Amino acid sequence: MTPGLPATRRDVWRRRAIIANLVAQIGIVVTGGAVRLTASGLGCSTWPMCEPGAFTPVRHAAATGHSFIEFGNRTLTGVLGVIAVAVAVLVWTNRSRGLGYRRLGLAPLIGVALQAVVGGITVLLHLHPAVVAMHMLISLGLIAASTLLLRREDEGDEAPRALVGPAVVRTGWVLAGVAVVLLCLGVVVTGAGPHGGDEEVAYRFAVDPALMSRVHAAAVWAFCAVLAVMLAALWRTGAPRTARRSGIMLGAVTLAQGLIGYVQYFTGLPALLVGLHMLGAGLLTAALTWFLLTLRSRGQLPSDDAAPAPVEASSAV
Repeated sequence: MTPGLPATRRDVWRRRAIIANLVAQIGIVVTGGAVRLTASGLGCSTWPMCEPGAFTPVRHAAATGHSFIEFGNRTLTGVLGVIAVAVAVLVWTNRSRGLGYRRLGLAPLIGVALQAVVGGITVLLHLHPAVVAMHMLISLGLIAASTLLLRREDEGDEAPRALVGPAVVRTGWVLAGVAVVLLCLGVVVTGAGPHGGDEEVAYRFAVDPALMSRVHAAAVWAFCAVLAVMLAALWRTGAPRTARRSGIMLGAVTLAQGLIGYVQYFTGLPALLVGLHMLGAGLLTAALTWFLLTLRSRGQLPSDDAAPAPVEASSAV
């Protein structure tokens, strides 16, 4: 935070940094997927250096573009780290807010550091599918945490107060549980498919990809069913408009993700569609987290630190 800036200016820069962090957390899933889908997972043969004795790719007769793709993803991870540092500083130094909110601001930075270590282990273990899966799941967890941070930026620090009935709250927990299952199954399906991340080394999960795809699809249908029940309950009980609109957005993201999933399955898993499906996983995680957070309120921001909020969101809570 720059000393001497007015409080309103600090609010603007803090919110911009939090939004940039969320966008970058989703973007790194896409670039990581590009590394895998172009078979560039071992483009850099070691870690933390790209090649023995060199942090950057070395041009030579046998060099391919894979090393530059992998190094590009590592560079973007560094950019994400810079954004995470900015978020940590801007949020932690906001003394007008509660300790829970300020601690949450450290989550992206801690997560990026953890991801750097896991990414290095992934290279050193030659793209072991379990480590690659962990890499992806941590990213999805960071997307959820970053979405929570963005929501908390617009809220006060009161204890959470439900804006819907107990039955809807319980259904929301069920929806979140099903989402965790379907995302984990999606990672397993990808880890059993043809895109191993390297043209020569491609360890895969020893499961039937077709069977796992059907199990994953069943989880998606279960998610859709629970979401439909929730949306019907929100309209029937007159829930806040913000919750209903975010529920519709989640439904749209879910349908788009399901459509991409079925098309990629029946067209032989083309890399472009698999990449779009990975982007969809990040968007689904963010949309689900935001939707569940609209079902409760933590009151208004302190008057001397109020960040501008959308009119509809502020009128609905």
